[in-house]
Amino acid sequence: MAAISLSKVEETAPALVSLYKSAGVSLRKHRLDGVRAAVYLVVDYSGSMKPYYQDGSVQALADRVLGLSAHFDDDGTVPVVFFSTDVDAETEIALADHQGRIERIVSGLGHMGKTSYHLAMDAVIDHYLDSGSKDPALVVFQTDGGPINKLAAERYLCKAAPLPLFWQFIGFGDPTSRQFDFLRKLDELAVPDKRVVDNAGFFHAGSDPRTVSDAELYDRLVGEFPKWLAAARAQGIVRPS
Repeated sequence: MAAISLSKVEETAPALVSLYKSAGVSLRKHRLDGVRAAVYLVVDYSGSMKPYYQDGSVQALADRVLGLSAHFDDDGTVPVVFFSTDVDAETEIALADHQGRIERIVSGLGHMGKTSYHLAMDAVIDHYLDSGSKDPALVVFQTDGGPINKLAAERYLCKAAPLPLFWQFIGFGDPTSRQFDFLRKLDELAVPDKRVVDNAGFFHAGSDPRTVSDAELYDRLVGEFPKWLAAARAQGIVRPS
């Protein structure tokens, strides 16, 4: 059973009803129906991301993540971290106030810097630990390129492996770009030599992420989550359901 009912979504965020329904189909397909989890969104605010803010791709991703989170979490909000060279903002998006929310947030941000993952990862880890939650968490981490400090990013991913956090990276941009080689490497880091469980996935949404169907996006967002949940439960990282 979903954490937030269809009638509640119809009441608070009618524009997200179709996304909510599509997310539900994917969750049932992957046997995640009824699973409780926190959902985070991490968004790249580096200079090369400007077109994706202007064309609505980031807002569209935020809406889709909200539609998914309503099944996993009952508070109707998703914590969001914007990052470039540093952490640019830590805020949230909510079902009741989602339309145009990304534009309102970025209007108050400053210079779009370079791409550095690890400080954003640290912000998510801190938020999760401070929340006191015992539920697992799905972190949707969007970027359009590799980080300026690859070693730090890898270190933070491995550092986070004993925590109930699964990092689902999603790439925006040219699928053939070498910029994404590092994310493919992160996805395949050795277990248990580098990390106790495989706590990350990666998929590419292409140069126009808005053209990826809702069904495909949700399948890719949650496709590796069940395997991680099973491994994390076996290791005692996530408590048995």
